[in-house]
Amino acid sequence: MTVLPAIREDIVLRTEDGLELVGELALPASGEVRATLITLHPLPTHGGFMDSHVLRKAAWRLPHLADIAVIRFNTRGTSSPRGTSEGEFDEGDGEVADVRAAVEFAVARGLPHRWLVGWSFGTELALMHGADLDVEGAILLSPPLRRAETTHLEHWAASGKPVTALVPEHDDFLQPAEARERFAPLTQLDLIAVDDAKHLWVGETYVRIVLDAIVARVAPDRAPLPTQVPGRVVQ
Repeated sequence: MTVLPAIREDIVLRTEDGLELVGELALPASGEVRATLITLHPLPTHGGFMDSHVLRKAAWRLPHLADIAVIRFNTRGTSSPRGTSEGEFDEGDGEVADVRAAVEFAVARGLPHRWLVGWSFGTELALMHGADLDVEGAILLSPPLRRAETTHLEHWAASGKPVTALVPEHDDFLQPAEARERFAPLTQLDLIAVDDAKHLWVGETYVRIVLDAIVARVAPDRAPLPTQVPGRVVQ
């Protein structure tokens, strides 16, 4: 639960269909941004929101430990302590405007080396809507492949942009062996099977695996992350 130093700003994203989405931008206090994560949270109808624990811990740690900027936001109709985004949950379809708004915000703010980081439902949004956006690639945590279809995977393949998927050994929806088969159309996919892990990445061991894998992809010179920090920097 450690919160490390960063410049944290409450933000509002405005979608092309007129909605306001609440969120947060966490920037490195150093002023140097090596990469930018645009995070897409798990299913809001099952408790997912911008504060889902892996995304929250990414925002608490990565700006300080790896000079990575982290954008978190609530998709349409989703609530968290930050507030409630306008609109209603739309099964991943209307959320295309939410993903676009987040990427456009990052571009407008001049945040470099933008990556989509989706978790569960968030991976569906990344796969369905992200290939044509101004991002360098995508990182998928626990992809269920329930909404994303073969055409979406083929579209990402045609883009040539790198995609990494972390698939838990004991995932409730899609485990590594099946994932390798179903992701076959996405020819450049780097699939990482994570032993003993489950869909929700509960426990510090698995959070650390996830964050190290993210940093290894977007800012490899900062991986692996340190496991200790001086007490004076803990907020």
